[in-house]
Amino acid sequence: MRIKEEKYNLNGKEVLLRNARPDEAQMLIDYLKTVTGETRFLMCGPEEVQYTVEQEEDFIKSYNDSEHKLLILAFIDGEYAGNCSFQGRTGNRREAHRAGIGIALFQKYTGQGLGKLMMRKLLEEAAAKGYEQAELTLVDGNTRAYRLYESVGFQECGRIPRANKYEDGTYADDIWMVRKL
Repeated sequence: MRIKEEKYNLNGKEVLLRNARPDEAQMLIDYLKTVTGETRFLMCGPEEVQYTVEQEEDFIKSYNDSEHKLLILAFIDGEYAGNCSFQGRTGNRREAHRAGIGIALFQKYTGQGLGKLMMRKLLEEAAAKGYEQAELTLVDGNTRAYRLYESVGFQECGRIPRANKYEDGTYADDIWMVRKL
């Protein structure tokens, strides 16, 4: 799905939200390797990011060409800061009203209001496409993200105990959150 490029002012800085371009595939791979190494709250560790440029280009194209998926990149004063996305459930009509949400930023851009701006835009676009419910999963202990999601209307609806096992032998729960659109 494609959106119109939009600029915002956030604390005196220019924020640009737009779709990804296939020629940014390597940038997105490098970003993913960095952000997964900055926190233990994302889907994997940096060594597990094994995408090729061609796979990432296909990923970008699949989002841009879909009516059920959206990937939004954020730039602050021209520098890439992170992205957010939604993917509608299209497997059957009983789930077709639901969209899964994801967001990740470089750590240096967290806590500045960018995540909230991005989430509001993403939820607005999901609602405009007819989705009635947004869902996400976060790792227990990620209090900053939990507060962000609550601030845009998400509510906790369940947990999976010990869903994440780390190299040091510790575990963390997954927290499911949902928001009606």
